[in-house]
Amino acid sequence: MRVLVFGATGQVALELSRFDGVTTLGRAEADLSDPAACAAAIRHYAPDAVINAAAYTAVDRCEQEEAAATVINGQAPAAMARVCAELRIPFVHISTDYVFDGQGTAPMSPDDAVAPLNAYGRSKLAGEKGVADAGGQYCILRTSWVVSAHGSNFVKTMLHLSETRDALSVVADQIGGPTAARSIATACMTIAQALRDKGAACSGIYHFSGAPDASWADLARAVFELADRSVTVTDIPTASYPTPATRPLNSRLDCATLEKVFGIARPNWRQDVADIVQELGARADNEL
Repeated sequence: MRVLVFGATGQVALELSRFDGVTTLGRAEADLSDPAACAAAIRHYAPDAVINAAAYTAVDRCEQEEAAATVINGQAPAAMARVCAELRIPFVHISTDYVFDGQGTAPMSPDDAVAPLNAYGRSKLAGEKGVADAGGQYCILRTSWVVSAHGSNFVKTMLHLSETRDALSVVADQIGGPTAARSIATACMTIAQALRDKGAACSGIYHFSGAPDASWADLARAVFELADRSVTVTDIPTASYPTPATRPLNSRLDCATLEKVFGIARPNWRQDVADIVQELGARADNEL
């Protein structure tokens, strides 16, 4: 299966590049600020499946640059989806838990009402609507708290801070499922193949996140334990760590439908984080 992936330097795209038959496109080949160019790239490569792993992910900066974020996160995926529907190419689009307002404590199901709290969430919701409206063979895969050995993410930030700090205060009232980019990449490939095999019958919105649900403080403690770092973590509420963009408190995702339709179970994030810590450690050793 020949798979075209948008977002060459992103966490998920870098993991997707490990698979045979995958071609990744970066900004030089397909700039998401030019939706027409993205559509043209799909026509040019004529792949067996397309995965959009690209996005404007600077959540706080989106508050000042919502128009740009809406083009990249909203209009570009819609343009990709329309071409894929026209050419009958399966399309997997990665979205986010931030389309929800995070009320309550129950896990959100794919058909729950959406109400984003910030510009990033609104831009991603626009993308979801564009993809769904295009129809065809598609999967909108909402995920949360993405971590990996690449790019900027919470695990790498905690490890960096642990080099100079022996105590940290970390938000403990936001709850969600930390999800490894490698697990997301594997899920996307499975979904893409299933869409090719089953067609539009399994099209729709699905959720995928690591298990069990945890707080950012829980994740920080796990990172330090797995990396054998002596750092004391103090729980603090979101209100004590103000940011330009409001974050949902409840990012729990109900992933049952994904497992039922595609046979993809929630990965254990602790094992995935252990693998990330090991990979980063090996990389550091090789650089000595």
